[in-house]
Amino acid sequence: MAIELDEITLTETETDLDTPWNVIVYDDPVNLMNFVTLVLKRVFGYPQEKAESLMMEVHKAGKSVVWTGEREKAELYVQQLQSFQLLAAMKRA
Repeated sequence: MAIELDEITLTETETDLDTPWNVIVYDDPVNLMNFVTLVLKRVFGYPQEKAESLMMEVHKAGKSVVWTGEREKAELYVQQLQSFQLLAAMKRA
């Protein structure tokens, strides 16, 4: 019986790892729009147009999903964004 429980646990863990994660940037009253655009270009390597589009979504909607993918990369991106003092978090997609 214990073997079956271990197999179930492993399967759930693998499924959790496969779940895509969203990196979200939230609007704040401190950072200028040009700075947010620059950070998105640096962290994700986005071209100017895409970075500006995401920044405008943050500005107008209050938040934007700026990246979706595997959990480890999402964690790294959130840390990088926070190191530039942006309000960023990650949530399951």
